[in-house]
Amino acid sequence: METPAILQQLNGAMEYLEARLGDEIDLNDLARVACVAPDSFLRFFSYMTGMSLREYIRRRRVTRAAYELRATNAKVIDVAVRYGYDSADAFSRAFIRQHGI
Repeated sequence: METPAILQQLNGAMEYLEARLGDEIDLNDLARVACVAPDSFLRFFSYMTGMSLREYIRRRRVTRAAYELRATNAKVIDVAVRYGYDSADAFSRAFIRQHGI
């Protein structure tokens, strides 16, 4: 059975998103990759993932940062800034909220 076109387009947008987690992510770019309007993308995304785009990005960045901290000798502040946090404290709060530690 062939994957519906909208799912293929959303998968393409997810790949685009994952490749740019360390960058500023523009909703219009994601919607363009998915070939839908920004509002439609947000609705599809929320329906498919059960969370908002903003929440998904936050969780993925914290998770990616955790893997990077574990796998390298990078400083917490360097990783925090790479994933869009203004300070190590802001990153630590987000990390604790997500992982409980």
